[in-house]
Amino acid sequence: MAKECFTTNDMAVSSRPKLVATEHLAYKGAMFGFAPYGPYWRQLRKIATLEILSNRRVEQQKHIHISEVRTSIKELCDVWSSKKSELSSSNYVLVDMKEWFTHLTFNMVLRMVVGKRYFGAKTNVEEEEAQRCVEALKELMHLFGIITVGDVIPSLKLFDFGGHVKAMNATSKRLDKILDEWLKERRHNKILGEKVDGQEQDILDVLLSLFDGTTIEGFDSDIIIKATILVYNNQNDNW
Repeated sequence: MAKECFTTNDMAVSSRPKLVATEHLAYKGAMFGFAPYGPYWRQLRKIATLEILSNRRVEQQKHIHISEVRTSIKELCDVWSSKKSELSSSNYVLVDMKEWFTHLTFNMVLRMVVGKRYFGAKTNVEEEEAQRCVEALKELMHLFGIITVGDVIPSLKLFDFGGHVKAMNATSKRLDKILDEWLKERRHNKILGEKVDGQEQDILDVLLSLFDGTTIEGFDSDIIIKATILVYNNQNDNW
């Protein structure tokens, strides 16, 4: 059976199921992790392997992981120091570790993607914007894990049992708006001549240099860039 699947009939089982979530959350298959097997998927996989998720790229951005861990630990120390006079004899400070790890993870990922810290003292992003981004990404990952009735019985795709499709469309619009803002801001900075040194380029810079102004298998550059950013975010957030 393994031989039949992986050699004789490998092409027949290489693709992915056409899920409702792929249609509404993955830009109709533009996210290469959910795209059907074909020319588009092969081209995006090659680019992602060589340019975005390569060992060289990971090594170049290694300093971000180290920096964020150090900064987050220092911020914990600063919280303890600022409340030292209020501490009881136990000498401890209560910390929400789930929130701390969430902020640490998102700071790492978003610094690598768009060069911004969204949480902590050293950030120029408003708290409302940061929370909006985090909640939208969390909702995206949650909805990708839902199997709708239409996935099991395709003839019932028109019926939104449980309201999942409505939630997917709402989340997709929220994320698309955030991604559009990132793209517009970066393009505006490039027009103003704000250049980034090659060693400090983030993923958005790389994607713009690779795809800006191009079309692949019917998907324009903006869709490809936004879809690839979401793939990158999901991969790192799951880590």
